[in-house]
Amino acid sequence: MVDWILDRIREVDGVEEVHLVTNAKFAPAFRAWAPPGLVVHDDGTTSEDDRLGAIGDLAFVDLADDDLLVIAGDNLFDFSLHDFVAFWRTKGRASAVALYDVGDLELARKYGIVELDEGDRIVAFLEKPEEPPSTLAATATYAFHCDHVALVRRYLDEGNSPDQPGRFVAWLHAREPVYGYRFEGEWLDIGDRGQLREADERAKSWQSRREAGTKEGRAAG
Repeated sequence: MVDWILDRIREVDGVEEVHLVTNAKFAPAFRAWAPPGLVVHDDGTTSEDDRLGAIGDLAFVDLADDDLLVIAGDNLFDFSLHDFVAFWRTKGRASAVALYDVGDLELARKYGIVELDEGDRIVAFLEKPEEPPSTLAATATYAFHCDHVALVRRYLDEGNSPDQPGRFVAWLHAREPVYGYRFEGEWLDIGDRGQLREADERAKSWQSRREAGTKEGRAAG
């Protein structure tokens, strides 16, 4: 699955570095696997009790001088990151989040649900609402302007939750422009081993279809 995400990142122009953050238990395995150009960061944590959280890990890596494309490793999708980044780049000094319509209000209660204005700017972000105003869910795929990356430290210093990157987006959109990119296709948010197995099989299937399409294109050429 991480290989799949890396392949999608390679479709994006202008990505200078790729950083992967993990804990002390899995850092050696990730370093043994890491392809050239990928930097593995061991955040030093050893249990659920001392974990830094997704937002805490952003601060740990400390890339506040750069724009960031942030993707959670338990977040599987088949939309184009190239198109997502192209959308974000039209918005100027702003950040963006990829959105997926889950199509069911009961299911929407499990996610961060957003409302957009007519220009696709986020005007409301509700984390796991009891009464969802829509079924448009924020996925764990973000493009952060460098000015907004610098606000991660302020967010944490104010005592906000270091986990779940959507919480930072909920905080950020009230202070800075954040836009929603709506995509179609497939998306899986992995929450247990059953969903992990399904996502792994789905990723293999997508990859096989892409490789088959590439071979057909070469044969036609």
